Amino acid sequence: MFGKRGPSDSSSIQPVPAKPAAAEPAAVPAPERRTNQVIAPEVVHDAGAPKRSAAYYTMKSAIFSALIEAIDIAQLGRLDQDAAREEIRDVVNDIISIKNIVMSIAEQEELLDDICNDVLGYGPLEPLLARDDIADIMVNGASKTYIEVGGKIQLTNIRFRDNAQLLNICQRIVSQVGRRVDESSPICDARLQDGSRVNVIAPPLAIDGAALTIRKFKKDKLTLDQLVRFGSISAEGAEILRIIGRVRCNSIVSGGTGSGKTTLLNCLTRAIDLDERIITCEDTAELQLQQPHVVRLETRPPNIEGEGEITMRDLVKNCLRMRPERIIVGEVRGPEAFDLLQAMNTGHDGSMGTLHANSPREALSRMEGMISMGGFNLPVRTIREMICSSVDVIIQTQRLRDGSRRITHVTEVLGMEGDVITTQDLFVYEIVGEDANGKFIGHHKSTGIGRPNFWDRARYYGEEHNLARALDESERRQAGAA
Repeated sequence: MFGKRGPSDSSSIQPVPAKPAAAEPAAVPAPERRTNQVIAPEVVHDAGAPKRSAAYYTMKSAIFSALIEAIDIAQLGRLDQDAAREEIRDVVNDIISIKNIVMSIAEQEELLDDICNDVLGYGPLEPLLARDDIADIMVNGASKTYIEVGGKIQLTNIRFRDNAQLLNICQRIVSQVGRRVDESSPICDARLQDGSRVNVIAPPLAIDGAALTIRKFKKDKLTLDQLVRFGSISAEGAEILRIIGRVRCNSIVSGGTGSGKTTLLNCLTRAIDLDERIITCEDTAELQLQQPHVVRLETRPPNIEGEGEITMRDLVKNCLRMRPERIIVGEVRGPEAFDLLQAMNTGHDGSMGTLHANSPREALSRMEGMISMGGFNLPVRTIREMICSSVDVIIQTQRLRDGSRRITHVTEVLGMEGDVITTQDLFVYEIVGEDANGKFIGHHKSTGIGRPNFWDRARYYGEEHNLARALDESERRQAGAA
């Protein structure tokens, strides 16, 4: 044992008073209920985080305080995970023995896991991070943690000791990517080691304690074939998306928050040849490309003096000097839209990006607005002509009311008619009903376009036969369903 001071006796540890339980809301009388009343979701008791009493947290807090007094944290940080865990196990066992705390072996192991997570990991978040079925983790202060599973938000039993522990874990997460969150810099974007996106907003901006949001990535990378199995796109639509990525069409993936834009972009990049040089530009690095020749760039916020900021536009302009074959922008949200369009139109075919929009037509308007707000003194027609000559395809994603995610439009940008940008849909998703479980019933249907605008490009890359086959199969399937 190293740097260890003997754990203090039980009289020196003051129990942490439990917070009084909130009063139960009064029940609504049956006659006043309406059939369309929204019912609050039931609390989910996760297998990795069973419901615990206030006495458990009081005991854990006391043992944790004694542990901190008994070990040298600096020396503990020099050990690997396994050795540090064994060291903590020995100290915790000594504390339990000295304090005459009665608990079973299973309870002791559970307590040990909790304390090790607090000292070495991300505390109560560890069991949620280990689950691959969770898409989002949303922590609203120390006492409330929500998760998204299957497109639905659910309340869990996860809770933190206090807001100080929550803020400490937030600081631990963001410090790993060289960022910080505190009162002077209360908003921060960061990422976990697996690429999961993290956003933290701390007091005084967050009134009830730090708000932590984690957009988790699945350990197994999704493919277009898996999207077909999930019903996000038809098999023929997936083949057309693969061809779009293969023949170097400039593509924009648009959709709302949480609609699956980044996941779809990852799927599209699998069609890129292994010998192509790809450069990605992101605010928070989350793209998971599988090609060997990838350069990943990430923006940098200003330091405490307000200096040293590297914007997305700086990255996009710089990567043009890095001999890219494809440029992929994780999310277009500002004047970098101008530089991305310039890159798409100057020999970097096959570039891609995502942006927030609710329809392909709105995506075009959003790009136009981003360029205008960037201070570029250009006529509206010039901006629209630039968009038409740069963007080939817009792929629209949407998260539906039942929690499912669908690719709702595959739309080509054709050109200009007067001052209006013209488009045509290749595939659209049509909702035809709803089943007894509240899940939407729908199907992807072809719009009957037999010769897409990128046909010549497909011929150049030898994909015209596959493209024709996918379009014909879609027509046959649609005729059979009718």
